[in-house]
Amino acid sequence: MVGGGQLARMTHQAAIALGQSLRVLSTGTGESAALVAADVVLGDHRDLDALRRVADGATVVTFDHEHVPTEHLHALEEAGHRVAPGPAALVHAQDKLVLRRALTEAGEPQPVWAEVSTAVGVADFAGAHGWPVVLKTPRGGYDGKGVFVVDDVDAATALLDRFGTLLAEQRVPLVRELAALVARSPLGQVAAWPVVETVQRDGVCHEVLAPAPGLDDELATAAQELAIRIAERLGVVGLLAVELFETADGVLVNELAMRPHNSGHWTIEGSRTSQFEQHLRAVLDYPLGVPAMTAPVVVMANVLGGAASEEGWAGPGLDERVHHLMAHWPDVKLHWYGKGQRPGRKLGHVTALGDDLDEVRARAVAAARYLADGVVDPAFAFDEEHP
Repeated sequence: MVGGGQLARMTHQAAIALGQSLRVLSTGTGESAALVAADVVLGDHRDLDALRRVADGATVVTFDHEHVPTEHLHALEEAGHRVAPGPAALVHAQDKLVLRRALTEAGEPQPVWAEVSTAVGVADFAGAHGWPVVLKTPRGGYDGKGVFVVDDVDAATALLDRFGTLLAEQRVPLVRELAALVARSPLGQVAAWPVVETVQRDGVCHEVLAPAPGLDDELATAAQELAIRIAERLGVVGLLAVELFETADGVLVNELAMRPHNSGHWTIEGSRTSQFEQHLRAVLDYPLGVPAMTAPVVVMANVLGGAASEEGWAGPGLDERVHHLMAHWPDVKLHWYGKGQRPGRKLGHVTALGDDLDEVRARAVAAARYLADGVVDPAFAFDEEHP
């Protein structure tokens, strides 16, 4: 697996149960997966020699991020290595302009868009579709990075001077954001999890609600079918996460990820087959597992670095907070990524299961907040000396 982050770490855990050994290409020994995997190759994903080292003797090369140069992946294939997903598919998750062109050709729903390289081009787009305009860097963006909302030509010009060619999109009147997660094997077997709602703040996922509450059954099925069509058309092997905008008229495709995805972390406890196991099954060409939910409602909440990451923190230490969490919410499952703390960083996630969305969500959010910054939700007040 190229990349040593938390996705590789959790994939490593799934690999053990399947009798597999995951080799990780990591930029350093302190990365999440490198801390736990036995077979670590140190190197940069932009270095072809490093990619060759991690591919040597491997059954298949796969990814925990999309930032590997496409030409390097073609070089691996030409050398006889199996890459899943292959570069012809993965480029649609790497380059937003390539994705937009492919979706247009396929007639799939997406925001109105244009490729722009001049201020005049942005002004013309805004004249046709209104301000503000969403501008995106074609490559390299994640967690809201590389996405800008501009209100005038001057702001757009500054971004064009900085980045060059950009993707311009009409700002969509959102109802909410959804995600459809599917897996596809080399033989074309597919499996789809229930469509989920992703709660985003400042471009970062804070919560995932499974299944998406109040989503019409027909629209949910349509979103799953859309994801499957995209996976089949692009020849995806492995996981495909389709990030969606729900509007009053249906759903629009925002972006793709071809790897395990934050919107699928809930599946570790909340599905009969987690996204990490399913990704491995798919890229190894094993039969896929059942994606059925293990509870009526599952909520995942990210633990983001907060006040505890800043100087002057005087609250309980991390180990103490973990102790209190386990004592007070014994049914909430914690996944810690082994990262150094800093404000806003994804440090881990918690998952809660149950029957009532409001109750399950309150537990997950309260537990994540307490882990992040030691703040106890009044609804769950407890004595830290005797939780």
